[in-house]
Amino acid sequence: MSGQVKDRANAQPADKRSTKAERREARIAAAKAARRRKLLAATGGTFLGVVLLIGLAFLVFRDNGTDQSTASTPNASATAPAEDPNAAPTADPNTPANAEFPPLPAGADPALKTKPQVTKGSGDLKELKVTPLVEGKGPAVKSGDTVTVNYVGVKYATGEEFDSSWSRSQAYPTQIGVGAVIPGWDQGLVGVKVGSRVQLDIPASLAYGDGPDSRLPGPLRFVVDVLGVSAS
Repeated sequence: MSGQVKDRANAQPADKRSTKAERREARIAAAKAARRRKLLAATGGTFLGVVLLIGLAFLVFRDNGTDQSTASTPNASATAPAEDPNAAPTADPNTPANAEFPPLPAGADPALKTKPQVTKGSGDLKELKVTPLVEGKGPAVKSGDTVTVNYVGVKYATGEEFDSSWSRSQAYPTQIGVGAVIPGWDQGLVGVKVGSRVQLDIPASLAYGDGPDSRLPGPLRFVVDVLGVSAS
């Protein structure tokens, strides 16, 4: 009898054993699912960190690039004999900085390769005086033409240089006869041939005037080399 009772106690229905196995498998599955969630969370955090680092690097690179692209750069300017005392025309932007200087026309006198020595004038200058120093062989400048020149400007009374295209190593382009420059240039360069060097003695009335508001009062002397001309 006691053996039968023991056998009955150890014997369990098949459905109860099946329920235990299912619970054990459920616990194992839940543990695996928990591990997967932890792994995904760790991977997601790493991925998010990488994305944030890439975004930060992009912002830094963009800001640095903006600073460099918007940095101001100096512009070469020319103090040319413009009619407006406050005007300061810029040098020709189409002329490369490393272009041959001076850009002499074919067959030009070699003297035009060298900056002229300009001295002061004498006497009381009352009217425009044009003195040829080198005779060119090219076409003559007409009113309305655009000329390319080298020049040196000094104060007539003292010979003090106040402007020169030679100091910038860049010839100066301007239109003649339309008020883009002082009247002494508009009148004095008409008829001058390409390849010429001329001296312009300009009274104050055809330069910048002689009043207290003039930036260059009194008569002026220019030596101008006409290097090229084009019709406008």
